[in-house]
Amino acid sequence: MIEIPTTIDKQAVSGMPKASFPGRIFVINAEDEARKAVEYLNTHVLVGVDTETRPSFRKGTVHQVALLQIATADVCFLFRLNRLGLPDFLEDFLQNDVLKVGLSLKDDFMMLRKRNHKDPRQGNWVELQDYVSLFGIQEKSLQKIYALLFGEKISKSQRLSNWEADVLTEAQQLYAATDAWACVRIFQYLEELKSKKHNTQL
Repeated sequence: MIEIPTTIDKQAVSGMPKASFPGRIFVINAEDEARKAVEYLNTHVLVGVDTETRPSFRKGTVHQVALLQIATADVCFLFRLNRLGLPDFLEDFLQNDVLKVGLSLKDDFMMLRKRNHKDPRQGNWVELQDYVSLFGIQEKSLQKIYALLFGEKISKSQRLSNWEADVLTEAQQLYAATDAWACVRIFQYLEELKSKKHNTQL
């Protein structure tokens, strides 16, 4: 039986090797590309979801969510909402039965609702902060949860970059994809652990 540590300190995380998404990344700028991406995602039972918003360094200025990243275990689509808006078929995907895993989803939902009228919370969602607590994990950040389970750190160096830039850099793309994919990897790992524990008790 694998024992999972419940907490980890920043210093321990900082010395770990860097984790990065190993799959293919597609930047989605146009509606026809978005339709094809959603068709592909609908063939999966589990995806990871995250959003990015251009940071504001001026008091009172708040930007709309610019990027919606949705990842499987080996593919990540970066939907550039600052160009696409939030088309109906993408909203529908957020509300359908495909299991979507994210962290601090309350913030993502709040930003997405500012772009549309439908409430994405009506879909099939798992909040990782709640889910990991079932395993005794006390950490709430994606970086620390991932480090606890896999001994690797997720870089946060691109978090405050411009997510509305004309072209997303490779570093931005990898950062965004890694965050969404990490949610899938954490959930799958813990589900396997739960399944093994259940089988050994039978």
